[in-house]
Amino acid sequence: MEVQLHSAKVTRTAHYASLGNPGQHIRQIWFVTHGYGQLSKTFIRRFIPICDEQTLVIAPEGLSRFYWGGFDGPIVASWMTREDRLDEIADYANMLDQLYAKYVPLCHPDAEINLLGFSQGTATQVRWIMRSFPKFDRLMLWSGQLPEDLDYQPHLDYFADKELFYAYGDADPLITPKRLAFMEGVINGSGLNFTKVPFSGEHKVDKTALSEWWSKQQTT
Repeated sequence: MEVQLHSAKVTRTAHYASLGNPGQHIRQIWFVTHGYGQLSKTFIRRFIPICDEQTLVIAPEGLSRFYWGGFDGPIVASWMTREDRLDEIADYANMLDQLYAKYVPLCHPDAEINLLGFSQGTATQVRWIMRSFPKFDRLMLWSGQLPEDLDYQPHLDYFADKELFYAYGDADPLITPKRLAFMEGVINGSGLNFTKVPFSGEHKVDKTALSEWWSKQQTT
C-alpha cells in the first residue's frame, strides 16, 4: 500500500511584536524579520535605539517554534525549511500581507516604509516582496543574502525608486570572504542596485551600526 501525502488549509494564530503606537503621527514604519532561532519579542529590542515618537516597528515571528538545543531549551522560531517550502513561504507571506494591510493605513499617508530582514529573515522579506510587491522606501538585508532562485530582471522598474542596502559584520563567522563574494555575485547578477554597509561586528543586528546607518539616511 502506497503512502499518500496531502495538504489542507487551516487557521492558526500568528504572533508579532511592536514598538510605538500607530496613528497619523507616524512618519517611519518598519517591518523587521528575525533570523533563525529567534523570537520577535527579543529581536525587536534591537530597534529601540532608532525609535522616536514618530516611529512604528512591527516584528512578525516565524510560524514554526521549537526548542533550541534539546527538549527543554529556549523556545525559538524559524521561518521555513526545505520540506513543503512553497507552502511555508505562502503562509508567512500571507501573514506579512495582513500586517502590512493592518498597520500602514493607520499611519500618516506620507510615512516612509522600511523593510529589514536579518539572516534567515532576509530571504523572508525578499520572497514576500516578490510575491506581493508592496509599496516601500528602503530595504535592508542584514547579515543575509538575496535569494538566488528568483528572477528580478522583469521587476527592475518596481525597484528603481527604492533604496536597497546589505549589511555585514567583519567578525561574522557565517559570512566568510568566499560567502561574501557569492552574495555580491548574486546581487550583481540580479540587476538591482544595492549599497553595501560593512560594519565592525558579529552575526547580529548591531545596535551601534544600525544607528549609524540610520542617522546617515536621515541626513541625505
